[in-house]
Amino acid sequence: MKKTVSLTKEGKAELEQELESLLARRPAIAERLQTARSFGDLSENQEYTDARSEQKTVEIRIQEIEEILKNAKVIRAGARTKVGIGATVKLKLAGKAQTYSIVGPVEADPLNGKVSDESPIGKAILGLKVGEAFELPNGNKGKIVEIS
Repeated sequence: MKKTVSLTKEGKAELEQELESLLARRPAIAERLQTARSFGDLSENQEYTDARSEQKTVEIRIQEIEEILKNAKVIRAGARTKVGIGATVKLKLAGKAQTYSIVGPVEADPLNGKVSDESPIGKAILGLKVGEAFELPNGNKGKIVEIS
């Protein structure tokens, strides 16, 4: 059974753009391989080895993205009264105001404020309403300030 992947509209668009970019790289990589082959002995041909490595990396990522998009379920945005995937949440945590977007694991990027619904903070706040308190596994306590 295939696992459905939850994506925001923006996350799906980013993946589609990345896929398009990777597909556009294929001809240049093929050209590099052809040029490197013309240098002769492939066993000691670093240009060929590098081009094959790049080709492998690109092809693996293309397959990953295609699989994600094939199983993607786009999360609809709308008025929210509870924290859920696709919501942007302002909260007070350890005395500091913070804002996070709740996304699926594929889109998670904590350094840019996108936390997975499967992360400790995501699990702690899913389903909560404005004004409700929560506690993280590390003991930090917080409160939901706003949901959009």
